[in-house]
Amino acid sequence: MNERPAERERILDLAPPAARAVLGEWLAARGEAAWRVSQLVPRLWQRPVRRWEDATELPAALRSDLDAEWPLGALSLGTRQESSDGTVKYLWRLADGEAIESVLIPDGQRRTLCISSQAGCPLQCSFCATGTMGLRRNLAAWEIAGQVRELLLEPGGQTPTNVVFMGMGEPLLNWPGVGPALTILNHREGLGIGARHITVSTVGILPGLAELARRSEQFRLAISLHAPTSELRRTLMPIERKYRLSDVLAAARAFPRRVTLEYVLIGGVNDREEDAAALAVLAKGAGAMVNLLPLHPGGAGGLSMSPKRRMHGFAASLRRRGVEAVLRRSRGLDIAAACGQLRIAAERGEIDAEPHGDVHEPRRVRRRAHPPGA
Repeated sequence: MNERPAERERILDLAPPAARAVLGEWLAARGEAAWRVSQLVPRLWQRPVRRWEDATELPAALRSDLDAEWPLGALSLGTRQESSDGTVKYLWRLADGEAIESVLIPDGQRRTLCISSQAGCPLQCSFCATGTMGLRRNLAAWEIAGQVRELLLEPGGQTPTNVVFMGMGEPLLNWPGVGPALTILNHREGLGIGARHITVSTVGILPGLAELARRSEQFRLAISLHAPTSELRRTLMPIERKYRLSDVLAAARAFPRRVTLEYVLIGGVNDREEDAAALAVLAKGAGAMVNLLPLHPGGAGGLSMSPKRRMHGFAASLRRRGVEAVLRRSRGLDIAAACGQLRIAAERGEIDAEPHGDVHEPRRVRRRAHPPGA
């Protein structure tokens, strides 16, 4: 794994109270008025700017020195794809040439942003395109929370109502980045998103689950289950060999808030009636609800989405057994919305994913997703 390139500590990597303290000390050393810090902190996350030079309420000399001493940094948008259903997929280029993805999913008054926590992923789940590229590196806290920040930097940009760690990477394998990013997302001087509107999705990394459980904020937990037995899960998710299903479910039962079990329905693999019956037992034992997810056709080759009738039957079977189950709609079917799919298409040269001109005007693409097995 390639680690993040060595660089001076970024002010955006700090939790807002720490950033306030650091900037306050820096201003005091310059002989600036103490109240200046209250001008600077909102420009980090609440009313962000790409560079201090854009914060025109500040004196020009101060802006210049801030850009030299505390550069803000930004993600470069290589490609933006918009689906006919309103889903928007972003491919961000990082300073070292790596690329990550975010997906914005509008649904009525909700605007959910799915964000990445790693460039690539080491887990190699059989239904996920990201796993095919391996892990390139962990993201820094500012690169994680910065995916939300970039939406605010768009013309007329808005903070999403919900954030889910369901993009590229396994968040609980990058707790040094994800932990501070959660604080930035939630803090009133950060992005101010309610903890109950922030969900961390994990395959069940037990040390990371323990860290998340210790947080006092009411962050949500979703566990990527995808199989009702250890034997079947092992064929889909190699991590089962290290963190067994029984131990993951024990951690779910001990988690201080209600847990969601995520279950991608794969045709002929995990969508039988007996699978539903076994999953119901696990969900009831953990006091969990179940999110049923159609397999996105661009996720991985060799697998297919369950027929619509079978998916509805699976959900009904869970409900008959007393389990709260929601069958989600598949979004972004006419773009590369599957996790990792857009980056892979860029690496193959199938789309132009280099930044184009002004960062606010990237190339926008409407295209069909790869068929299964592409």
